[in-house]
Amino acid sequence: MPDRKTLPVISGKDVVKILCKNGFIVRRQTGSHIIIKHEKRQVVVPNHDEIDRGTLRSIIKQAGLTVE
Repeated sequence: MPDRKTLPVISGKDVVKILCKNGFIVRRQTGSHIIIKHEKRQVVVPNHDEIDRGTLRSIIKQAGLTVE
């Protein structure tokens, strides 16, 4: 698991863009959360200006991706 300092602080919209480039599709948005899906995986991304590093790490893990 990478050190917290290695993950950047990015916005929810940027996370969604990155996940969409990896095959995820935006299904819907409910309030301030964007629900995206890829095959059988579903990930909820908060639509905030800054996502906490711990939350970002959890999103990466749920998406089945690694930090690159």
